[in-house]
Amino acid sequence: MSATQPMLGDQQEMSFIDHLEALRWHVIRAAIAVVVFSLGAFFAKDFLFHDLMLGPSRPDFWTYQMSCKLAALLHAPGLCIDKIGFVIQNREMSGQLTMHISTSFIVGLVLGFPYLFWELWRFIEPGLYPHERQNSRGAVFFVSVLFIAGLLFGYYIAAPMSIQFLAGYVVDASIENQIDMQSYLSTLTTMSLSCAFVFELPMIVFFLAKAGLITPDIMRVYRKHAIVVVLVIAAIITPPEVTSQIIVTIPIILLYELSINIARVVTRNRTAALNAQLAENQGVAE
Repeated sequence: MSATQPMLGDQQEMSFIDHLEALRWHVIRAAIAVVVFSLGAFFAKDFLFHDLMLGPSRPDFWTYQMSCKLAALLHAPGLCIDKIGFVIQNREMSGQLTMHISTSFIVGLVLGFPYLFWELWRFIEPGLYPHERQNSRGAVFFVSVLFIAGLLFGYYIAAPMSIQFLAGYVVDASIENQIDMQSYLSTLTTMSLSCAFVFELPMIVFFLAKAGLITPDIMRVYRKHAIVVVLVIAAIITPPEVTSQIIVTIPIILLYELSINIARVVTRNRTAALNAQLAENQGVAE
C-alpha cells in the first residue's frame, strides 16, 4: 500500500513483494527526513543545548518567569521559582559528544514526527475503503497538532515542574545536588515525549470508535477506572509531588472527556450510516 498503489477494488491488488517495496521507500524517505533534521540539530549546537535543552535548568526560563509573575499577581511569593539548586556535570570522557549525537537524533525524530506519520499514512490510506478514507481526512494534521501540543505542555509545564522539584529536594543541607548531564536530559526528554504521546488519546479513541471497538457509553461506565489510570500515569511521569501530578492530571482528564464526545459523534455518525445502508438494501430487495 503506497501513495501510488491502486485503490482497493479499482484494480488488481498489489503482491506481497510490491507491498514490501512500497514500504521500503516510505521508510527510506522517513529515515532521510530524520537524518536531515538530526544534522540540522547537530550543527545548531548552541541553540540546541544552551537555549533548548538547558533552558529549564536556568531561572530565566520562560516557565519560571511566568511563575514569578503569577506569584506577584496572587501575592504568593512561594510560587515564584527564581533559583535552581543544582549543577549539571559531565562525568565521562566522551559524555558530551555522545550526548550531542543522541540528543540531535531525538530532536530529529521529534521534528520529523509529522512527516513520519504522513509517510505511514500514505502507506495505509490506499488500502482503506473510500468511506474510510473520507472519514479519516485530516488524520495527519490532528495527530501532528496533538503531538506538538503535548510536547509543548511537557517541555514548558511538566518537565520544569519535575526538574524544579527534584533539584530542590534535599535530605540534608550538607549534600549538594550535582546532576549528571545524562540524567538531566533523560528527565527532560522523557517528560516531554510522554506528554506528547499521552495527548494523542483523542485520535486513538477516534480510530477505535471508527472501528466499533469503543463507544461513549463504555467510556462513561469506566470513567472512574480511567481516572485511576490517569493518576497512575501522572505518578509515573512526574516526581512524587502533588502539585506536579495535579498539573499533569488535569489536561489528561480533559482529554478523556473530549475523547468521550469524539466517540459519541463518531458512533452517532456510524450508526446513521449503517441505518442508511440498511434502508437502501431493504429498498433494493423490495
